[in-house]
Amino acid sequence: MKAVVLAAGEGNRMRPLTYTRPKVMLPIANKPILEHLLTEVSAAGIEEFIFVVGYCDEQVRQYFGDGSKWGVSIGYCNQRKQMGSADAVRSLEGLVEGNFLVLNGDIIVKQEDIRRLAAHHRNTVSIIEVADTRGLGIVQMEEGKVIEIYEKVENPPSRMANAGLYLFTPDIFAAIQKTPKSPRGEYEITDSLRLLMQAGQEIQSNQIRQWLDLSYPWDLLEANERLMTGMEPQVMGELEDYVVIKGSVSIGKNSLVRSGSYIEGPVIIGEDCEIGPGCHIRPCTTIGDGCKIGFAVGIKNSIIMRGSKLPHHNYVGDSVIGADCNFGAGTKVANLRLDKKNVTVGGIDTGRRKLGVIIGDGVETGINSSINVGCVIGNNVHIGPGALVSGNVAPEAKIF
Repeated sequence: MKAVVLAAGEGNRMRPLTYTRPKVMLPIANKPILEHLLTEVSAAGIEEFIFVVGYCDEQVRQYFGDGSKWGVSIGYCNQRKQMGSADAVRSLEGLVEGNFLVLNGDIIVKQEDIRRLAAHHRNTVSIIEVADTRGLGIVQMEEGKVIEIYEKVENPPSRMANAGLYLFTPDIFAAIQKTPKSPRGEYEITDSLRLLMQAGQEIQSNQIRQWLDLSYPWDLLEANERLMTGMEPQVMGELEDYVVIKGSVSIGKNSLVRSGSYIEGPVIIGEDCEIGPGCHIRPCTTIGDGCKIGFAVGIKNSIIMRGSKLPHHNYVGDSVIGADCNFGAGTKVANLRLDKKNVTVGGIDTGRRKLGVIIGDGVETGINSSINVGCVIGNNVHIGPGALVSGNVAPEAKIF
């Protein structure tokens, strides 16, 4: 059986992090989302993959290659214009034989759930019960069978969400040929399944137990926390004297942790990093390759992407920092409202009481600048000395 992974989209709701990379290549626990998914599907016994790629596809192809590094075979199919999930599956006709799996590339699921799905013999939708149905497709069940699928409606009839994980039979291709465009202007795979139901075909369900749906940048923080739970410590870099390490900490090759640094796991530090002296890295922080975390810097529960530098007297909490950013000495990020209410971003309740900043790539800050709670900063922004930044900042902006 082949597994088809839909990885063609940009992920607009993840901007500014997806201006320079596809959503599936965003890092969690220092690995792309897509790598976590590949690992779980492979552990379920699937060895042949097709990645449907489009936006910034060269990054996916370069990173994963033919799949031999993971002991699997990966082929690629291009969806140049993203016209919906059914359009993506349509392009696979002739590339798959018999039943096959289709997975959204921006979800995290576990091998046990994938293995149960692969054991089905009819068209099957994976479902999971959720507390918050906003922005999700909802599945209505009757006697264990799917009777309707709703796309992002208010007051849905159930709390069983479509998990974006399917088993399809070859019948799906005929249904896709008859599928009209949705009101959103796309060809939706759920509409194709609805046509099969109208034709009298039974659509089965596969209830899964663990699922991470990554819609917004702050969702990466929760996923980072969960995937780091129970991680095994591994120190492959160099530690100077008087470095304190507590809990599970992973340090990559050619990374140097200087004297006086205090690291509380779980923490992942990539390769070729310079850490310290005298910094404090707190739990659930991941630091990408080639980063510099310097003197008197505090980091908590954050994702720092490759090549970024926080060299002197910086604080970053509950934040996502893009690649190749540079913080001036004394730049601080606020991560808690004074009234202690949930942080909102662009009118959206993030559900998080603590959230700092979401920063795109190539952002530079001057000395003693301050970044307010729930701020979103686009790529290549320049923030001057002593500036206070709040709200959403467009790419290439200059703030003084």
